Amino acid sequence: MTPSPEPSSPGSHVSGSSVSGAHVSGSSVPGSSVSGRSVSVADDRSAVTGRRRIAFAVHTDRDGLPGLATLLRSLALTNPGVCEDFVVLHPGLPDASFDAARRLHPRLVTRRAKDRTDVFRLEGYDTVVALTPATIVLGSLDELLRMRHGVGAVRQLLCAGEAGERRAVLPDGLLVIQRADVDDALTDRPADVTGDDLGPALAGALAPLDARYDFLARRLHDDTPVPGHVAVLRFTGPVGTGAPGYGPATEAWRRFEMSDEEFRAAYCALPGRKHPDLLAHCAPPLLAARPSLDLARTVADVHRQQGRYDEAVAVLAPVVGDRLDAPRCHETLGVCLMALSRYDEAEAHLLLAAASPDVAPRAFAQLARLAWLRGREAQAHAYAREGLDADPTDGGCHSWYVRTRPDVPEPRRPGDTPARQLAHVALFAEGQENAGDKVLPEAVRSCFEDDTGPRRWYQQPVHRLVDEEALEQLNARRGIVVGGGGLFLPDTSPNGNSHWQWNIPDDLLARVSAPLAVFAVGYNVFDGQLYRRGRFAESLRVLVERSAFFGLRNHGSIDRVRELLPAGLRDRVRYQPCPTTVARRLDPERFASVERSDTVLVNCAYDRAGLRFGHDYGHFLTQTATALRSLRERADVRYAAHMPADEKFVHDLRREHGIALPVEQLYDMSNDTVRALYGSARLVIGMRGHAGMIPFGCGTPILSLVSHPKLAYFLSDIGRPEWGLSVHDRELGPRLTERASSILDDHAAAVADVHAAQEILWKTTRSNIEELRKTFGPS
Repeated sequence: MTPSPEPSSPGSHVSGSSVSGAHVSGSSVPGSSVSGRSVSVADDRSAVTGRRRIAFAVHTDRDGLPGLATLLRSLALTNPGVCEDFVVLHPGLPDASFDAARRLHPRLVTRRAKDRTDVFRLEGYDTVVALTPATIVLGSLDELLRMRHGVGAVRQLLCAGEAGERRAVLPDGLLVIQRADVDDALTDRPADVTGDDLGPALAGALAPLDARYDFLARRLHDDTPVPGHVAVLRFTGPVGTGAPGYGPATEAWRRFEMSDEEFRAAYCALPGRKHPDLLAHCAPPLLAARPSLDLARTVADVHRQQGRYDEAVAVLAPVVGDRLDAPRCHETLGVCLMALSRYDEAEAHLLLAAASPDVAPRAFAQLARLAWLRGREAQAHAYAREGLDADPTDGGCHSWYVRTRPDVPEPRRPGDTPARQLAHVALFAEGQENAGDKVLPEAVRSCFEDDTGPRRWYQQPVHRLVDEEALEQLNARRGIVVGGGGLFLPDTSPNGNSHWQWNIPDDLLARVSAPLAVFAVGYNVFDGQLYRRGRFAESLRVLVERSAFFGLRNHGSIDRVRELLPAGLRDRVRYQPCPTTVARRLDPERFASVERSDTVLVNCAYDRAGLRFGHDYGHFLTQTATALRSLRERADVRYAAHMPADEKFVHDLRREHGIALPVEQLYDMSNDTVRALYGSARLVIGMRGHAGMIPFGCGTPILSLVSHPKLAYFLSDIGRPEWGLSVHDRELGPRLTERASSILDDHAAAVADVHAAQEILWKTTRSNIEELRKTFGPS
């Protein structure tokens, strides 16, 4: 079995970062109470965004353990994309009793409990799907995982003798419990049930489910086939014994009685999407037992998805070698080696991949990126051209071809010397990349200089390797500004040197001699995102030691970064708001007289959608559709796309709810046009961080759709948590409508509130800039 990711540092939730409608403090981390086992937990606390914590739960004694194993296999094989915590409640069994179950599921949690009614008291979770060990899963459970209200259960049809038939919720039946709807009184009621009907105990909370989610096997007498629509089949008598008259039901059970190796092979062979945690759990042992090139690539791909690039290389390199018949394996291996900063090896494998016509365009795009990372612009341009020769329509090669075209240098002016410049290390977006990443670098520079162009600034792309030549260029400047943006992130452009976005080895970082300022950088890890932080923590220590100024853009990031630092360095981490939030103070003439249009702008984000929405995307779409229908009656509602992928919301909204929104394509606009658009709107409802910070900086009221901790952190810093609504909020539609309407009803007061909230940000920024001007010296 592969090693698990490092668990997060202990600590409480970020104080004060509440989002209306979200759980924000005092929640235990699911999985932390596993008996006698070390469990990997997410780097970020899920409570920050209100992301729903979902668990399956079973109560069992020793006799039920074989059935538990069968249930786990059936769940994985019929719902391969689902991997939530699986909580096993038990009366006090030895921990070793669950070893067989742990081999089947990577997120098994064991807790001692007196009886099954403890599923109503399961701390650390918002939604609990309670099953029994006498159950197998035969179909999709997506509908159950999307439930948001009440306690879901099937009202079974029972024979009542002479009284005829009646319906009852059986105490051992499937339950879908929303713990927000379970008060203390209801929690205690199921324990008092003495008959065969749990229904009265659930009065007021019962949400009836279709019978296919708790289909009783006893209905299948006389060898009746299991209906094709059944999702959950439950046995109320002996299971898997071949009882006369129940052949099809027994056969359905026996389909999932198999050895561990058979189960792993069956799971890995399933078509379509599989959950990376389950795949990473099942595939490595199978690879050890049945080595194959295809399986090695599958294991390497899942390690790559989880940021375990070293493990991906360890799995793939021995079986690939220099084989010419495995171009996709060479491509995967090359990308993983690049993420470890083993650039020469990466290039060799990508060149082998490029020899295959099917893989060549992708491989050449990666080769172009690799050459660019190493500062070899001409080579990057040549690789991109080769990729276009292989496929003239390839978007990746086209992007690199355009990006690496030789520039005509601007004429030097008298006095233009490196010693008069500041170096800027940042993400410099180009083409149709994120509009926020285009506005941000200019906003950073405007804090220091009126001239934000190349005459006063030397530009060092943050992802490009800092080698000896690059270090010499940086040290020749009077100061170095790193930031802003969410640069403390492991996976946008991974490198093995720092494990965050600045691609600089520790030894070169320690030799930076120009004054260094980390300015308005954010800790940008999503709720539920796992990654190893050892290399990052060491690079971070060197960075803080070397910095003359170390300012992070929100107090949530400050808290998270301080956790990773030695005690003696923690006080050096300071607060520096994102400069986009004070745009109207940096350029008061531009915003002196704003003419507001009758427009509400909406923005959504889709990168890492699974981490943003979990099982709640359909709910989010329905709730926002409800709010937008209401807002369209009083304003021109338009969509602000920061990048082309953001437009998925518009397509989904039209397809699912018949609402068509005009699109403002910010990714094709100049920075001035973006600011003008946001500055003239009456309200911006945004999910991206800069879809809130840029309009706020322009003086426009905002509401944030919180799917990432950084939005909650920002709203906490300005003391306006009520401006945020979790995308998981059960009443998102009505609450969004109410708050947006309130802003539009008294718009002047809302604008004044924005201006007031900016004051502390501006005061902090102005003080920090005055200090840094002394640090950097005269230009």
